[in-house]
Amino acid sequence: MKRVLVVVVVFVVASCGFAVAQQEKPMTLKAVLLEQLRSTHDKAEWFVPANTAVAGLTPAQASWTDKSGNHSVGQLANHLVFWDREMLAKFKGETPAKFDGNNDETFNNFDAKSWDTTVKQLDQVMTDWENAVEAADDAKISLWASRIAHVGAHNAYHIGQMVYVRKLEGVWDPNKGVK
Repeated sequence: MKRVLVVVVVFVVASCGFAVAQQEKPMTLKAVLLEQLRSTHDKAEWFVPANTAVAGLTPAQASWTDKSGNHSVGQLANHLVFWDREMLAKFKGETPAKFDGNNDETFNNFDAKSWDTTVKQLDQVMTDWENAVEAADDAKISLWASRIAHVGAHNAYHIGQMVYVRKLEGVWDPNKGVK
C-alpha cells in the first residue's frame, strides 16, 4: 500500500511539474523587447508607464519647473517624442528629421500651447515602436535588440523624472503607482 501511495504521489507531483513547464514557455527576444516597450508606454508593471505619467495635466502643469534647472513634464515628453521618432526612423530605414546635435533643444522646443498634441505624439510614437517591432523579422530584431532595449530604458528613465516632477509640483496621485 505504501508503495502504491508513493508511486501515486510521485506521479501527481511529476504531472504538476510537467504541466507548469508546458505553460511557461521561454520568451523570444522580440517578446521581451515588446514587453519592455509596452511597460514604458501604457501597461503598468514595475513602474508607471508614459500614458499614466502625462495623463490629466493641464498645459500650465505640464510647463511647471522647480526653478532649479530640472525639466518640466512637457519638456521631458517632448524629448521622448524626439528621440523615439529619431530611433524609429532609423529602425525603419528612413531618414530621421534634421537635427543639429543640440540635445537641449529636444527639451526646450516644448510649447505649452501644444501640450495636448505632445501627449498624442508620445502615445503615437510609442505605439509605432510596438508595431514596428511586432512586424520585424528575427534577424532585424537581433541586429537592433540592444538599441531597442536602450529606447525602453531611456523612456523609463525620463518617465520616472516626470513622476518626480509631478510629485514636486503636488499634482501626482499616488494611487497611480508611486507613493
